Amino acid sequence: MPLTEVDFGAAKPIEGYTADTFRLDGIAHPAPVLFAPGHILAWGGYPDTAALLALTGQIDVLFIGTGPQIAPIPASLRQTLEAAGLGVEIMASPTACRTYNVLLSEGRRIAVALLPAG
Repeated sequence: MPLTEVDFGAAKPIEGYTADTFRLDGIAHPAPVLFAPGHILAWGGYPDTAALLALTGQIDVLFIGTGPQIAPIPASLRQTLEAAGLGVEIMASPTACRTYNVLLSEGRRIAVALLPAG
């Protein structure tokens, strides 16, 4: 098997992004957006905890892309998500996209919530 070959199975990787969209399966989705197993949802940003909490039990890790630079998320958001049992990793949106794709290719149960990258 060639080392450069990546098989995502039925999962859909993030194909690219602009300052305010993220492309998945050939479609540009405006940010903020949430990509989860079998779901593409408009995300209301940090105040929209319902969309994130709905992932409880479906994923092991939630990546939150904080925009073009890594930045802290509100402490109350982190506490709410962790209390629900969601593992949370914070990173810049471009880094979150790359990390999401790598773990997706490994068959991991993950999701990514992305703020605009630019």
